[in-house]
Amino acid sequence: MKIDSHQHFWKYSAQEYPWMNDPMERLRRDFLPADLEHELKRAGVDGSIAVQARQTVEESRWLLNLAGHHPLIQGVVGWVDLQSEQVEEDLAELSKHRKFVGVRHVVQDEPEDDFMLRPNFLRGLGKLKPFHLTYDLLLFPRHLRVASQVARQFPEQPFVLDHLAKPFIKTMALAPWREEIRELARLGNVSCKVSGMITEASWGRWKREDFQPYLDVVFETFGEDRLMFGSDWPVCLLSGRYEQVLEIVTDYLERWPERVRRKVLGENAVRIYGLGSRQVDP
Repeated sequence: MKIDSHQHFWKYSAQEYPWMNDPMERLRRDFLPADLEHELKRAGVDGSIAVQARQTVEESRWLLNLAGHHPLIQGVVGWVDLQSEQVEEDLAELSKHRKFVGVRHVVQDEPEDDFMLRPNFLRGLGKLKPFHLTYDLLLFPRHLRVASQVARQFPEQPFVLDHLAKPFIKTMALAPWREEIRELARLGNVSCKVSGMITEASWGRWKREDFQPYLDVVFETFGEDRLMFGSDWPVCLLSGRYEQVLEIVTDYLERWPERVRRKVLGENAVRIYGLGSRQVDP
């Protein structure tokens, strides 16, 4: 199977999605499973993992409801308040749905760069492992050092880095992102999504070769078993088409054996997120 490990759904309202500013006007409409199904069929992708775009438990429930009605949604990475006293109750409720595979917090929008080191946040992270859930890291490069500290504290907890931590592709800068991501990749419990690159480049004006230095770094550091393709649809539409996002990765993978291509384009996502096989401890 080919799996898109990172995409979003929403019913647009200005109040609930204030981050969609004027340059993002193209995103200010509903994006639902029927829209994604068209893209996946055209690109030859079999299914996807839907990732939260609002920080509410209500949205996690909504995404799981969509997943229950649309087989193309193989898993859901939702949101719970990891700092809440009732985090275990929320996780237990959501984990009754076998497609609930992970949790994410929008750390990149927090005013403190060391937000993840808050004691209550760390306490909440420690509740994920018994439910067999991943934690998605949504970061900027300046957060990578803290991410390494957190991942070291939870060596049995699977972490997934979204969007390569959003390197500065627009200016073609590699340092200090390259050095920090190498440090994070040394931790075997951290994987990485090959996603979100075209929106970190000059929108609509990028060239495919712009991404090669960044792909070289993550393939060298994470290796074939800890990388997975993600489209970041529909956010990717700000800078290109779904097929273009997929082609950046498939073209790069041409230099690798077929077994590596299968891993990055689907097998790793199935294994790391436990798609179709997630169990909850009694």
